Amino acid sequence: MTAVALFAARTAPPSLVRQLVEDVTCVGGRDPAARSHVEVLLTYPGVHALLWHRLAHRLWGSGLRFPARLLGWFARLVTQVDIHPGATIGRRLFIDHGAGVVIGETAEIGDDVTLYHGVTLGGTSWSAGKRHPTVESGALIGAGAKILGPITIGAGARVGANSVVVDAVPPGMTVVGIPGRLVRDRRDRRLIGGRIDLDHHLMPDPVGEAIRSLVDRIEFLEARLAHRERGRQDGEGAA
Repeated sequence: MTAVALFAARTAPPSLVRQLVEDVTCVGGRDPAARSHVEVLLTYPGVHALLWHRLAHRLWGSGLRFPARLLGWFARLVTQVDIHPGATIGRRLFIDHGAGVVIGETAEIGDDVTLYHGVTLGGTSWSAGKRHPTVESGALIGAGAKILGPITIGAGARVGANSVVVDAVPPGMTVVGIPGRLVRDRRDRRLIGGRIDLDHHLMPDPVGEAIRSLVDRIEFLEARLAHRERGRQDGEGAA
């Protein structure tokens, strides 16, 4: 085998069967409700949508665009998950619950990404070319979050439920809110023995924290003003 052929063999994407097996087996590590691989394969719409997409994406890449779109339409019909056949999806993606997930044509998703229901990886432009997000490996997108435009969600980043993200998120960071705001440094993230952290509901509230800071400042200023007023009155009484 030549050096070029050896390099190509090492970098070649996994087979379709290998991808499908990984898509099913990865669910057990991220969903405690999954009791067996058979149950996952037969009853999980997010897994079904991904299986159909793997096939449709192969057709799309082979130039069979209409059959690919037809297969994507069928998958959406039976799963409530809309994945464009042109979207590039890495290994072991887990779409929990599935309903309402939308993934656009030029979206790119890395390995070991988790999406909850209602997530949108959408575009913001009519222009051709890259117009949908890139979600790097290990990221977690909470329920109902909208990631819009050709931005990048960095590796290991977390997007809180119902957030609307229109700017890039650095690796390992947490973003919440509308529009999305960075709220946690990666050094402050909880470590759980190398496993994927699924507690996407445990998100800081930057607006609430700002309001609490303002309330504390107002109380301090009011106390200081009252102290000065008492001092002025005491001085007038002594005179």
